[in-house]
Amino acid sequence: MVRYVHLQLATVVEVAVAMAVVAPVVLVVHGLPQDNYVLPAMCLIGASALFGLLAVLTRSGWLGGEKRDFENAVPLADPEAIPTPQESLRRSFDGPFAVVVAVPTLVLGLIWGPWGMTWALFLVPERIVKGVYIYFWERHHGVLLWRGRVEEQPLEKSQFLYSSPRIAVPG
Repeated sequence: MVRYVHLQLATVVEVAVAMAVVAPVVLVVHGLPQDNYVLPAMCLIGASALFGLLAVLTRSGWLGGEKRDFENAVPLADPEAIPTPQESLRRSFDGPFAVVVAVPTLVLGLIWGPWGMTWALFLVPERIVKGVYIYFWERHHGVLLWRGRVEEQPLEKSQFLYSSPRIAVPG
C-alpha cells in the first residue's frame, strides 16, 4: 500500500527523471529551440491544472472526478497494514512509469524537436493539484488515504482507496 499523496507527487519526480534523461539527447541532436512555442506550452500546462481541479472538486466519474473515491474510502480494520512513511515513499516511485514517459518523450523530441518533449509536462500540474488537494483534504478529515490492496479487507467494485484510523490533527 502507498499513501495516495505520495503516489500523486511521485509522478512529478518520475516525469522529472524522464525529462532529465531525454532532454540532453534531444538538445544535442536538435540544439536549443528556435521557435516560440511558449504560449502553447503554457496552455497545455493550464489545461492540465484545470483537469486536476475537475478531478478533485467533482464527484462525477464522467468528468474524471475522484472526490467520491475520497469520501468512500474504506476504513482500515488493521492499522498494522499501514506502512511507514519512508516505505510508502519508496513504493510510490515507479521506475517503469518513468521509462513509459521517457520513451515517447524521446521519440517526440527527436521527431518534432525540443518542443516535442514538453508533452510530458502535461502530467505535472494535474498531479501537483491533486497532491496538494488531497493533503489538505486529509488534514481536514483527520485520515490518511491509501491505495493498494489488503487481502483481509477487499474493496468493493466502486471503491479504490482505504483510509487510516482517525488521527488528531493539530490546529
